[in-house]
Amino acid sequence: MRLPLRSAVSELLAGSAVAAVISLALQFAVARLGISEPSFAPEALASLGAGLVLLITFGLLAFGRHRFPRPVRLAGTWAALSAFTTLALAIPLQATRYYFGGSSTDNGFRLQYMTRMASTWGLSDMNYADTAPYYPGGWFWLGGRFANLLGWEGWAAYKPYALIWVAVTSVVAFTLWSVVVRRRLALLAAVVTSLAGMLHGIEEPYAWPSAAWLAPIAVLTWHAMRREQRAPRWTLICVGGYVGFAAVTYTLHFGFAVLLIVAMAVVAGVSRVRRGEAGWATTKRMFLRLLPIGIVSAVISLLVWAPYVLATHVFTDNPRSAALHYLPEDGSFLPVPMTDASAFGALCLAGFAWLIVRARSSEVAGAMLTLVIAIYAWFGLSTLALVAKTTLLAFRLNVILGVVLAVAGVFALLEFIGWVRDRVDVGYAARITTLSCALGLLGAITLTQGAIGTALATSTEQAYEDYYPTGDNAKGARDPEKTGSWADDVYREISRLTGRPPQRDLLLSTDYKLMSFRPYWGFQQETPHYANPLADYDERAAEIERWTKARTAPELVELLRRSEFTAPNVFVLRNPASPVASEADRERAADPSDENAGKLALNLKGDAFPQLPNVRDYDVHFDPAVFDGPQFERRDVGPYTIIAVRENVR
Repeated sequence: MRLPLRSAVSELLAGSAVAAVISLALQFAVARLGISEPSFAPEALASLGAGLVLLITFGLLAFGRHRFPRPVRLAGTWAALSAFTTLALAIPLQATRYYFGGSSTDNGFRLQYMTRMASTWGLSDMNYADTAPYYPGGWFWLGGRFANLLGWEGWAAYKPYALIWVAVTSVVAFTLWSVVVRRRLALLAAVVTSLAGMLHGIEEPYAWPSAAWLAPIAVLTWHAMRREQRAPRWTLICVGGYVGFAAVTYTLHFGFAVLLIVAMAVVAGVSRVRRGEAGWATTKRMFLRLLPIGIVSAVISLLVWAPYVLATHVFTDNPRSAALHYLPEDGSFLPVPMTDASAFGALCLAGFAWLIVRARSSEVAGAMLTLVIAIYAWFGLSTLALVAKTTLLAFRLNVILGVVLAVAGVFALLEFIGWVRDRVDVGYAARITTLSCALGLLGAITLTQGAIGTALATSTEQAYEDYYPTGDNAKGARDPEKTGSWADDVYREISRLTGRPPQRDLLLSTDYKLMSFRPYWGFQQETPHYANPLADYDERAAEIERWTKARTAPELVELLRRSEFTAPNVFVLRNPASPVASEADRERAADPSDENAGKLALNLKGDAFPQLPNVRDYDVHFDPAVFDGPQFERRDVGPYTIIAVRENVR
């Protein structure tokens, strides 16, 4: 262990604080660029800024090792890592308030979670009222506090908060690697970790930290399990802290980390037994090393998971979740990033070869190879899980595999450079160092530009195209045929009809994105895969269909009153008769042979796993006549019809 406990803890805290401050300051500076889109100017500036930071970093790595005192070098490293990631990622987003991906697809529920956490100080489900949260809320709860600190709405704070976490992740990765390898190796490992994330990982900013940090944590675990003497207690506590962090931020990484740690203990134990140690003594030794990890991680996990665990095992039967019902193409085949015809693929190939060759002689290589094997084992288990009609979402581990192989590739290249230096005339040593740094800088810039210009290009464009809750987007567009352009009018009308703050309204909506920007409660989540198992998604869908069978206002009111679920007080339905309705809706409304012509529509989704897409879209229809009674108040807004249920009805 190259970094003592006190230094490691102080550097983790101080480095994270420095990274957060620098990232936020740079983001506010970048936001003042004011470059209108479409333009390649932001990409050019991002490449230049990130390239300059890399140039300074590689130059100091080669020639500035002893020119500055240790505290200055350390602070400079934190600043460089923070500036690199922030400039590379924030400048392409300089004229939009959205993070990569805008408000589309999975970002819809991420923004909804941030908006929910910014409106409450307690843990809560993102959508369902009075329901213990299922998706871990640790990252989002802290994001809510960040939004409160800025005085912003949750969705608006998501981008700066996510970018801060990317910067913090790089600095923490540097500190963790500093525990197990030399400082300069740790810095290079942190740089390549950031590059791997920009290519594959940062679009899920709450999952990126646990993915980026797993490799050095695996080395620490491997060291603790194989150590002949008593394992350092602080090492086990550190590993437990990581597992707990994963549990409160990204459940999949938590489950995989548990499997990895237990597997390492088993492998280390079997090795001891084969060397002649008694089986019971070995079992006891491994158990005592796993115990602190389990205790620390359990305590941290319960901070977020206790409400759900209690609700699941005390008050209800064990609910079924559809969260694992997803099998995309990249989850159907074993990942082989080392065969990609790219600079990143070549780096991964070098890393793969180094792991195979050095696994027996290097503890670092042995731990990382074990991690790679565990990832492929998880893919195998995920495929076998199809027999039980589910998966383990193995494709989500691709980013971890890329990080491990890329870092291993850096270690391989450095060993090769050292081998060459030892075999040439000493007079060429400085030239080899200079050439190596130049080639390393070229490779880093190539990967950075690939991330900015290719890997993140579609997500960047989405961030500029998607509509804000104000009814326009980052380009100033306001197309009445886009449902997003009516958001502000919908919010205003809901407020006028109910006279309540958003967090007291319960919506049944055909546009689930409305709840990404205001802390409305939803009667139904967008898909069963995002829905809390405690909320009974299928039963709610069936209840909605029963409501559509009503033919009069009193009949609907009675169905709402008798519902086993808290009924919505606002309906936001599609109006096919609207002049700005979609073309398909207008055609249906004009078709006299369609039994649903002229009815108000609500889109629902069902689980279609293992098909792709994994959801089945279908519409249910309400007869407009059921909302004509005094129990309801109706307004038409763009493509929507908004119906408020009067207080005395509920």
